[in-house]
Amino acid sequence: MDNSDKTDPAIKAQGLTKKFGSLTAVDRVDFEVKSGELFGFLGPNGAGKTTTIKMLTGLARPDAGTIKIGGIDCTKNPKIAQHLIGIVPDESNLYPELTGFENLCFCASIYGMRKKERILKANELLELFGLKTAANRKFGAYSKGMKRKLTIAAGIIHDPEILFLDEPTTGIDVSSARQLRQVINNLHKKGTTVFLTTHYIEEAERLCDRIAFIVNGKIVKIDTVSNLIQPIQNIHSIQIQCSPKITSLNSALFDQFSYKKVKFLDNSVLRVEDINTIPVGPLIRFLEEHGIEVFEAIRIKPSLEEVFVEITGIEINAMKKDKEKNGGGK
Repeated sequence: MDNSDKTDPAIKAQGLTKKFGSLTAVDRVDFEVKSGELFGFLGPNGAGKTTTIKMLTGLARPDAGTIKIGGIDCTKNPKIAQHLIGIVPDESNLYPELTGFENLCFCASIYGMRKKERILKANELLELFGLKTAANRKFGAYSKGMKRKLTIAAGIIHDPEILFLDEPTTGIDVSSARQLRQVINNLHKKGTTVFLTTHYIEEAERLCDRIAFIVNGKIVKIDTVSNLIQPIQNIHSIQIQCSPKITSLNSALFDQFSYKKVKFLDNSVLRVEDINTIPVGPLIRFLEEHGIEVFEAIRIKPSLEEVFVEITGIEINAMKKDKEKNGGGK
């Protein structure tokens, strides 16, 4: 029997905690996800994102705290709300010896779908994800992007009310990632509640209604994208790519200009910020007069990256290294 109440949050976690020996992977986490919301869990690798999603979906038991899915208390019985959810793990859980079509039909049968409905839905999803020509090919022979697509198709074959996506676009090509983001966006528009973990800041900014920043197992901020960006909305920024050793001009820049902030992203990239519009000409002339060759100067729009760095203290370069480790680059 479904004891859920549509007025309840789709997902509610209170004091959620998970330890592995002396390591606290998730530390007293509290959050709610509204019905129909696309909620992002954003943080670097090792922040506690996957551990959180495993506890929410019943794949791991919390050491402390409570979980409600669709108003159903899942703390003692994590499987009680399984009929409401779809799960797309960070690593595929499909069978390499089965074809794409067979994998989808098998997953549909687990959810109690009738044979005719299974076949219809499997073909529909293969078409949607551009996998129709690979339907009868063994899953083990699929490319990374194709495997990711089929794994997501398997997670939504039963039209779940709540979909959990763990790093859905990590390690796949740009074209596949773009297609998957479009599918996720369309599911959201249709009313599916989506809980998305990612370490791609642009992905979270593009897709999510609200975002939680998680670092070292703790949530450090939760808000809408617009509210997160609002404090820096009126900040003007210029980024300059130039010849090395620009950092030697640090004090000279402050003596010459009254910018609010000067950042050296490395020894050949300078970013200046101010509350007023920054004339680029005088800045470039100043650098050239001091023997610095300027290759490029671009105006930077305020973004979630700036907010993330400000709140967490984690530099964007560290997040980019996460991408490289996982074969990203998007």
